Formats: sequence, structure tokens, C-alpha cells
Amino acid sequence: MKNIEQMQEQRLEALRLTKSGAPRLPSNPFFGVGPITDATTDEVDSRLRRIAFDRWIEKTYRKFDDRGNDIGGFTTAEISRSMHRGYPADKILTDMMRAIHRYFHFPKANRMAVGLGGGHSGFTVCVQHLMNANDASQRVYVDTPRPESDPARAAGFFRQSWATQLIEMQRFAEKGCESRIHFAASEGVIPTAAELSALGVSIFVGVGHETTGANAYTSREIHELLNWIDGDPANRHAVFDATSMLGAMPWEPELVDALMAKCCLFMPFQKAIGGVSGYFVASFTPHALALVEKNQQDPSWAIPRQLKIAPPIDARRPLSAKRSVDAGPFYDAAEDRMLGGVINTYSALAFAETTFGLLQSEARLGSVVELNKRSAANRAVIDGWVESHPLFSLTVTDAERRGAAVTLLKVEDAGITDPAIHARIIARSKQLLGYDGFTHPNGEFEPGLDAARYVNAFPGTPGDYRAWVGGIREPTDVVALLENLQYAYLRAKIVVIEEELAKQGVTFAAPVKAGAMVRKDDPEHAYTVLIADLVGLRLGANGEPDDSEMRTYVGERGGVFHAGPIGDRAALEKGRIHFFYQPNLSTEAEILPQTDKGQYDALIAAATFIPKASVFPFGGVRIGAGTGNMGSASWGGGNGEGGEAPLMNTPGINSRATAQMAMKAILKVVPDLPVDRLHQMVAKGDFDTGRQLKNFPTAKLEGRKIAILGYGNIGREVAKLAKAFGMKVAIYARQRHQGWIESEGFYYAASPVDAATGADVLSIHIGLGRLDAATGVYSNAGVVDTQVLGAMNDGAVLVNYDRGEVVDAAALDQALSSGKIAHAAIDADLFKDAATGKLSGPMVPYLPLEERHKGKLELLPHAAADTDHPSRVTGAKQAVDQIFDVIRFKSVTNLKGDLPEGYFSAGGRTPAGIGRVTKRVVSEISGNSELLDELRRTSEKVAAIVGALSVVCDPSHRDRIIDRYTSLLAENAGRQRALLEQLGLYGPAAE
Repeated sequence: MKNIEQMQEQRLEALRLTKSGAPRLPSNPFFGVGPITDATTDEVDSRLRRIAFDRWIEKTYRKFDDRGNDIGGFTTAEISRSMHRGYPADKILTDMMRAIHRYFHFPKANRMAVGLGGGHSGFTVCVQHLMNANDASQRVYVDTPRPESDPARAAGFFRQSWATQLIEMQRFAEKGCESRIHFAASEGVIPTAAELSALGVSIFVGVGHETTGANAYTSREIHELLNWIDGDPANRHAVFDATSMLGAMPWEPELVDALMAKCCLFMPFQKAIGGVSGYFVASFTPHALALVEKNQQDPSWAIPRQLKIAPPIDARRPLSAKRSVDAGPFYDAAEDRMLGGVINTYSALAFAETTFGLLQSEARLGSVVELNKRSAANRAVIDGWVESHPLFSLTVTDAERRGAAVTLLKVEDAGITDPAIHARIIARSKQLLGYDGFTHPNGEFEPGLDAARYVNAFPGTPGDYRAWVGGIREPTDVVALLENLQYAYLRAKIVVIEEELAKQGVTFAAPVKAGAMVRKDDPEHAYTVLIADLVGLRLGANGEPDDSEMRTYVGERGGVFHAGPIGDRAALEKGRIHFFYQPNLSTEAEILPQTDKGQYDALIAAATFIPKASVFPFGGVRIGAGTGNMGSASWGGGNGEGGEAPLMNTPGINSRATAQMAMKAILKVVPDLPVDRLHQMVAKGDFDTGRQLKNFPTAKLEGRKIAILGYGNIGREVAKLAKAFGMKVAIYARQRHQGWIESEGFYYAASPVDAATGADVLSIHIGLGRLDAATGVYSNAGVVDTQVLGAMNDGAVLVNYDRGEVVDAAALDQALSSGKIAHAAIDADLFKDAATGKLSGPMVPYLPLEERHKGKLELLPHAAADTDHPSRVTGAKQAVDQIFDVIRFKSVTNLKGDLPEGYFSAGGRTPAGIGRVTKRVVSEISGNSELLDELRRTSEKVAAIVGALSVVCDPSHRDRIIDRYTSLLAENAGRQRALLEQLGLYGPAAE
């Protein structure tokens, strides 16, 4: 390479060009399959495709008894067990050949053979049957240079093998003469009709476009070839390798149809469709078939059994009987049947897989006409991209001759003049494009992008990257490939230059790993956090709420826990986060003097109302879900909108506690067994079970309807508990939740009235909703009104452990009076002014109802969840975590409202099994390989047994499966559910 300074400049320029990181990945990294292939995007998509294939097999290939009754479908397992003859194997083969023949518009007059091997076997079949060394007048033209000539010298055996086989057949045949073969001066060029006629050619072999991997014939060349055939169609034949042609013919549809009708084509079809390579198909025109049959009456060489397409008519006379294509392994579209069978080394399942793959491609991509258009369009996309990216050039300079299925690119880097260095960069770039990646001299590892596999150019090909980019690919995928090629080359250039510089003693420090969390706090600043509510609700030895768990946790996180307000700020240790615990702060008069000037950087609170004028520059966390009490203007009030600091919460922390308390409220009155009275009677010995028990009839919860308003964390937990009691659960929520609600086996209600209709219990969990700044009214205030309550069954139970304002107290008063509601449990805030004794809060409207409806109301001071010690401690610990992240990294978890400038969202976090299934939840469980492996094993067993039961129709066969697997199914279904719950995978996905 050049001197050290120039290498440094080259490295810096490559770093500059790649500083934005890797581009978008293509949907499928494998760019070396073929023009028609399995285009699954990833492992999940591929597994789902396999499942869909199993279902398609079961639906398409049916079993019939001798009376013609359908007795069930064949399974993939049955077909894979060496079923190569008879039904359904013969039908499967015929279906595949029909699908190929139909989709690619082969004319009905042309027959299509199937044989063992890939594209080279198809080439051998065509050549061995059409060319005859005994015919001295026969001349062959192949559009590739003569092997070992100067134009072919750089190519490897693969590229030269086509022409080599032609020469060897003539060279080693008794009457052969290799001078009968004419070779092209360069790859993939078709002479004019006049030139072919002048040479006396009777067979044209087109393989050059495939061996270069980048050529396409021009429409003019195809017209010339067809004109040549039309001059003597009975004696002139053309054979093409169609591996990269079918679905990638960039000519007008009429010309494509003419080529398909007048030429023979061969290709490894199963590989191209996406199965396991193992057989080929080859189409023959009627004139070509006549030539085959003629040649078989005077053969010049032996043809292996598995490649023979003109077998003896009399099977008892394999040597002397007449050979005919009418008994060969051909599909005859005119008669819609196979004329002959195939040797039984084929897999019927592989044939079925090909048919299924072709049908899938057709459904996704459309007709072959559309596929050809897409291939041509992709070629134009590549041309346009290369034109605007000078680092790359196309090896085929003639735009009309550039491949429509395959592209071949060369890097034009003026800074790299040493061929050996260039080759190293290309090789390293392919490591990055694949999955192995590479390591810099300083030890920094760049993992593989897995963006493009098999982009290797053939040896001797004048290019660096070769990839299939036909119509199977979306244009955006083609662009993604090109962007990744450029990125990988530049990153590989960096590492190779660094290796060269290391030889000169120049090294570089490893940079900070991409994606690592970067500290953004000031080590010279002592950060302060106000904790304005209790962090522990259980009483300690001193009779006060115990804060020891939180004190310990803050210390473990590297913070400092202080009891009381800030004292001497100068004495606080710098670079640490200090938490000041003042759980008894209550009124604005107590809070504002400590918070009006930003004395604390951040806040943790639960139920305490935080005044608007309180300032917290780094944000606040509310222990719990609702943030209506978080009034500070720093984050824009309780909605968290328009502020300069983030507002966060800890949703789901007390959801289970609230849900359990709601169920407790229900169970106190339903079933309505008078437990206290019966206890007293039994304790006094004043009860005779046989005689008096009939006087206390009751009804269980099972079968009764519960209406739940809201599908948040609490509403969903109540629904699960009610379902466990056997209740019918109806949930009202926004329509976008309908699919998730129904997926869990609940009834979706489109309105509160719909949910309440015929309900025995109503439980409310929708929150106050948004505050209308103009009216000061919350959107969900009074949602439970006369109409909702009136839709319920007589004697129903109302539980409002949400917000007091959600229920219209006057409507509840009326419902209690009429008997529509037999019992109501309300949990709402109640505040009492210490000086005046005046009461305030959303509980106040309910107090007169208690006087009028004695024994029918149970009133709680918003204690259902906030008195649960474990929930409060868990929420407080999570709030501490969130404060650490927001101060140190500007990372916001459980954002409420707007994300202020300079911060980034780290998504949501809830306890396992609570709330929505987020990407974060799935990411966390993906690291638990032991549990994940167990879940996979149990799920696969459940899927296998259920799949077998769904397809097996024969009663005795089904009974055998039931006898064998019932225990295994029950065991794994139970374990599967337990694992899903343990991993937090039950519930709706986050939006």
C-alpha cells in the first residue's frame, strides 16, 4: 500500500462514510438460491411455512377407501416414508409437473421431462439425446468460449464444464469429431440467424449467460435465434440453461412466449423453488422429441438409466426393443398426465414441496409475466444505484445485456491499487456480510451482519460480488443488499488498513462499544431526590412504617439514603445520588418551601399531590399507574405533556393487590351465604344441618356474568381471577383491544352499556382519563350512569376500586333505592383538613348514600392497593431504578406523556405477567436459555400431538394416538401454560 499518512487518510475516510452504522438488512440474507425460491424472511417465517406446508399436504392429498369415501388426509410423515410409487406419489409428481408447466407458460405441445440431479444433469440429458456423433452433418454451436482457450483460461472448471462435456462426447465417440462444435468468442453472445445458417449449425446450446452470472440475451439476439429456428424448424433446435432465465426474461411477453414454445430449456427446479436440490426438469419441443427418438434408433453413446428419457417400449427387451419418448418420464400437458414414471430414488415429499413453493411464490408475486417485469425493474434499480455510487461498477457494460436475475459488481477503489490488498478487503467484507464477522488488530470485534450470504463471484469472473436479484426480490431488498455491500467493503477496508498499519507500529484504541449506555451525569454534582411518600407499609420494631428494604436497596445501587430534608448541601458527596425520605409531607404549604426553586433534582411520590409550582429538573416517578397527583409544571402536570423533564410511573406494581381486593369485595356478598349468622348459630349449638340447611340457599359465582370496564393492568387481572371462578367475563375497552380481549377468552363489549347488560357484577378500572383544561373535568367522569346501571341484572354488585368520580353518585343512589344494585363497594380518596375538619376528595358524594342505604355500601379511603406492603416496596425499588437511569443516562422507562428533548425512551417495564407483553419482556426472556429451551420442547410436543389429532380421521388410528399421548399432552400443555405465565408471555402485545 501507500505510505502511512495515505493509509491513515484512507482509513479516516472509510470511518466517516460508515459513521451512521450499518444500513437496513435485506429481508432474507441468502442471495444465492435462484430466481424462484423460498423467500421466507427468518427462522420463524420458515417454521410457519413448514407448518402451512403440512396443512396443505393434509388438505390436498386425501385417502379414499374402496367405496370412494374420504377417510382423511395423508400426512407429511406418511408421504416421507418411501412413498415413491402409486397413489398419492404419482399424483404428487403429476401435480408438480403441471404446476411448473402452467406457471411458466410452457406450451401444451412441449413435453417436460423430470430426472435425477441438478442443472448439469439436465444439460447432460439434453446433449446426450439431441447430439449424435453418428450424424456427420450435425453441427453444434455453444455460446461459451472453447475450454482452455485464451478467453476461457481464467475460468474454473465449473464455467468450462459445459463446453468440455460437448467436446469429450465427440472426442471419445467412435464416429465423433469435435470440429463439429463451434464456440463463441465471448460468453453469452448469440450469433445472427445468417451467421448460424452459414456455419451449418443444427443445435444451439445457450449456457454462457449462466456461467458469467451477469449476462442477459438482448431481445435482438432472441429474435435472431427464433428467425434461425423458423428457417427450418424440423432440423434446427435451441437448448437453454434456464436456471437464471425463468422468471427473469427482460423482454416483451410475446417474445418470451415464443422462446418458451420454440426452444428446449433445462434447470434444477427443486433447488430454484426452495427445496433440497436433487432433480431437474427439461422441456422439449415436438421437433426436438422427434430428433431424440431418431437418435435412439442409431445411438452413439450409452445413456445412464436415471438420465434416459427414451426407454425401451418392451421392458423385457432392454437392449433390442425400440426406444421411445412416449414411455419416458415426461409430463404431457395436452393429455395432462405423466407418460412414464421415474426411478424410485425420488422423494414424493420433495415434489410436493416444489408445488407448494411455486404456489406460494405465485400468490406472493403474481404471474410469471409479472415476475419477468419485476426482474427487469430490479435490473433498472441496480443500474440507477450503481450510477450514483462511484465505488461500484457493473461488469457488463452494455445495459441491455446485464443480467435480470443475477448481478455482478466490481469495486472501483482508486485508493486500493494492490490486487492482494483488494482481494483481502473483498474476503473480509464477505465475512462481515455473513455471520462470522471480523476482529480488528486492537481486539474490537465487529459481528457479522448476516445481510448477504453466497455473494461470491465464480473464479475468473471479472467481478467481486455476485448475487441473485431477480423478481423474487422486492426492489427495496435489492437496494438494501447494495447498501450492505458498500458498507461491508468500507468496514473491511478499515480493518485491512489497520492490519497494514499495525505492521508499521501504528495502533488504535478500541472505541466505546456501539449501543453501550453512556454516562451523562456530572461527577462534580451531588444529585438530590425527594421521596414524598412511604416506601414501606409494614410496621417495624419501633412501631413506624419500615423503610429498611429501601434504605438497603439505595445503598446497593450506589446511592445514599437520608431520613429528612436536605441539610448542608455542601457536605453531600459529589457524583452520588442522594435520596431524602420525607413520607409525611402532605399539604402544599409543606411541600412548596422545599421544592419551589428546584432544591431537589427529581421526585418519587405515590399518593401525595405535588403542586404545580414545585420544580424537579430531572423528572419524577409516581409509584403506581395513575399520575393525576403529579401536578408539577416541570413535566407538564399529571398528563406529562409539554414539560422539560420526564414524568414516569410504575404500572402494574399494585395491579394484583387491587384485583384481589376487588374480588374480596365481591366474595363478601356473592355467593350470598350469611356466614357470620351461621357461625353464631353453630357456635351456640343452635343448628341442625339436616333440618335447617335448606333455609339458606345460595348460588356460586360460576356461570354469573361480570362486566369489567377497562383492559388495563388491573382490569385484566380482575378478568383472570373472575375467569378462574368460572364467571362469564365481558370487557369494555377501546376497539383496538378487541383482538387481544377475545384471544384470552373474554367477551369484548363495544360500550359500557353492552358490557353491563345482564351482568351480575360490575367492576370499574378505566381511570379518570384525560383532563379537559377548559372545563376541569376528566373524560371518564360519570361514565357509570343511570343507563349503565340500569342494564345490569336486579340485585347486582358494583365495585369501584378505580376513581370515585367515574361513577355518577346520584345514579348509584337511585339504583340502590330500586334494588337494581344490591351492594356497592367504593374505594376513593378522602381528605380531612386538620385545622377545620372539612372533608374533601372524590369519596365525599358517597357519604350521604351510606346514611340512606345502611348495609348496602362498603366505603374505603383508597386503601385497596396502597396498603399492600410488597407492592409498595417493589414499586419504590423500581422508581429508584428509573431515577438512576434518567439522571445517569437520560434513559426514561415507563414514560407518561411527552419525551423531553435530550432524553430517550427505554420502553416500558412491568412485573412479569402484568400488563402488556413488550419487546423488552421478550428480550429479557431470550436470555433465559434454560427456560426458553424447556418452553420450546413442551410447545413442540403440544403442537405435534394436536397436529396429529387434527389430521387423523380414522377412528382406530386416532384412538392409538389418544392412548399413547393423552398423558404427554396434558403434562406438556400444563407446563407450557406455567412457563408462559412465568416468562410473562400471556396478554396483549404493546403497541
